[in-house]
Amino acid sequence: MIGVDRILDDTPLFKLTVGEFRDLFESLVPKPQIVEEEEYVYGYKGLASLLGCSICKAKNLKLSGKIDKAIIQEGRTIIIDKKKVLEILKNRK
Repeated sequence: MIGVDRILDDTPLFKLTVGEFRDLFESLVPKPQIVEEEEYVYGYKGLASLLGCSICKAKNLKLSGKIDKAIIQEGRTIIIDKKKVLEILKNRK
């Protein structure tokens, strides 16, 4: 098999083997990067977007104390663990 760096620009595609063509294709097309999703949302706005509700409903849910195990609050900063909130609400029913 010819290395990708040894395939000349004037080489016709029909002269390449399947393996050579695959190597050439893989070297030219970038692999998609897996983007990890954040574990946390911030504030009432983040909670509302996570749950698909209004900010007012998100605030009422937080103040009700039902999701306190998923919330870290320091002063006015609210950090909410996505997985824990969804788990708590799923098991609540």
